[in-house]
Amino acid sequence: MQDPDQIPHPRDSLRAGETTLQDNAPISAGLRFIGVIHTPFAQRGDCPRQGDREGGPECRVELDPRYGPALDGVDRFDTLELLYWLHQARRDLLTQSPRGRDDLRGTFSLRSPVRPNPIGTSIVRLLRREGNVLIVRGLDCLDGTPLLDIKPDRCSYTVQAAPKA
Repeated sequence: MQDPDQIPHPRDSLRAGETTLQDNAPISAGLRFIGVIHTPFAQRGDCPRQGDREGGPECRVELDPRYGPALDGVDRFDTLELLYWLHQARRDLLTQSPRGRDDLRGTFSLRSPVRPNPIGTSIVRLLRREGNVLIVRGLDCLDGTPLLDIKPDRCSYTVQAAPKA
């Protein structure tokens, strides 16, 4: 079976001047998917460049039931930050030419899903909680995207750290 990280997505053919990394470095971190995101976006071209928290479609964020208790208190917040794994993105581009533009830029200067560690993030509006499911607006990822984490939006919640001793 071929490593899925080495299979380029058909939409991700190289554009003029783009460069890739040939790397066989070991994976050095383990992540645990805590759920799955359901959106109306079946293909990458269907996804908006950024989600619309006000007028975008309602999306379902389904947590594995084992993580249900971790949602307690989440409905105190109007906005949440979701982190997710862009499972269909290629991972080898060092430089990219943004879609619809001719300039070439480094991957880390772009918000492209094509990156060495394809972690996506969206600030979403929480509409409601239904058990271990969150109904939100503002996502920009494919249907079936694995969920990594949920956090209160930084602007809505600031932890007051104790002073250093």
